[in-house]
Amino acid sequence: MTGPTVPMATEPEPAAGWAPTRALGRAVLLAGLLLVAGVLLGRVDLIVLAAPLALGTAYALRRRPTALPQVWVTQGEGGPLVEGGDVTAAVSVGNPDTVDYDLVVVRSRVSPWLRIVRAGFARNEAVQDVSPSTTPATGATAPANGTGRSVADRPFVTSVPTGAVVDLELAGNALRWGRHPVGPAGARVATAGGLLVSRAVITEPVRVRVYPRTEPFEAVEAMPRAAGLVGAHHSRRPGEGGELAGVRRFGPGDRLRRIDWRVSLRARQLHVAATLSDRDAEVVLLLDVLAEAGRSGGVSGAASVLDTTVRATAAIAEHYLHRGDRVSLLEYGPGARRLRPAAGRRQYLTVLEWLLDVRVHPSSHEPYDQVFGPQLLSSDALVVVLTPLLDERSAQMLARLARAGRFVVAVDTLPTDLPSPKDRGWAEVAYRLWRLDRDVMIGQLREHGVPVVRWAGAGSLDLVLRDVARLATAPRVGGR
Repeated sequence: MTGPTVPMATEPEPAAGWAPTRALGRAVLLAGLLLVAGVLLGRVDLIVLAAPLALGTAYALRRRPTALPQVWVTQGEGGPLVEGGDVTAAVSVGNPDTVDYDLVVVRSRVSPWLRIVRAGFARNEAVQDVSPSTTPATGATAPANGTGRSVADRPFVTSVPTGAVVDLELAGNALRWGRHPVGPAGARVATAGGLLVSRAVITEPVRVRVYPRTEPFEAVEAMPRAAGLVGAHHSRRPGEGGELAGVRRFGPGDRLRRIDWRVSLRARQLHVAATLSDRDAEVVLLLDVLAEAGRSGGVSGAASVLDTTVRATAAIAEHYLHRGDRVSLLEYGPGARRLRPAAGRRQYLTVLEWLLDVRVHPSSHEPYDQVFGPQLLSSDALVVVLTPLLDERSAQMLARLARAGRFVVAVDTLPTDLPSPKDRGWAEVAYRLWRLDRDVMIGQLREHGVPVVRWAGAGSLDLVLRDVARLATAPRVGGR
């Protein structure tokens, strides 16, 4: 986390940002009244009573603070997190002054998608998220199931000696992908026996990166058309590979190890086994961000459209990048963000970072022209469109891609358990009509040659890729 000391201020500032407390006002007022009354009434006992108050106040103010506390937020070690993983952070308060901080009140905001189950200072007993039946009377806890107020949503009190640092350690779980803030955090300090208090020192939040948890995904079917030079997919071009394409006569340039001796003996002429070359392919993952539906419940709860889209994209990208293919990402929305095609482990990490910034951007205009162009989509690329099909423009975009001769696969990301409206009146009837209209639209897309499959993890695209691979052998209609 953080070291035990902080650098001392080179040039102490005057006592700016510090204000007297009500305790100081009461002490000065009471001592003054007793002294005036003792002088006017000639009573020595009143002066004797005022002397300890005056001397105590003067002794407490003999060393005034010259610098405000330092506050910063740090993320725990371990790098980026994955949904459901453990998250740690610390809110540190440093004392660069020459006087001790008698009382320090620290408070920090934490994203609701970071479930903090333990919070406390490193040298003190931490506050844990336990069952209320086992909670001490003085402890501050949250229910064990994560409902209610977070453990970190409360002030924490401590003291900081001169030149020291105290860390408020936070530990919990990451419930959802994204960039979740820890902070802003603030601290107020009381010193000089509680007679002086500082203004609130606020620090900027630190955003914790939480990557989506990739669902298991495997696709054993061949790509529609492999266009690279080398790779793991069976292309339809003859060459060196492991897929048998047939037997033909021996010709110049053929290798001797390819001779099929059984056929050669029967035909009394040399024949060789012809194979298909293995090549890589380009996969374009197109994310429809025009609409959102459902309510996200985190990694262990219900998934919204955006959750399914992001997690499925991460799984598909991981699968094809692991096989050595090139993967690119596109957003179908007003932002029109794009990630250039590349391969390898570095591209996978870039894909995860790119997915953290995916947001729903409703728009009234047609984003097709600015998203798609001949320079963005290769004619041999497999285009996987992840869409909830809630907008007619999404269906029109799929139809345009199919008419342009692209190899398109539509992945339906609409939650299966999407609840129907419970309002009175015609809401439920309208919901059923919308469902029927959406089913008709999906049927029309399939009639136009766009396969639509619901995302279900491993093997979701096998049957679809097999059909698309068969279509790739047929003559293609339309311009590229």
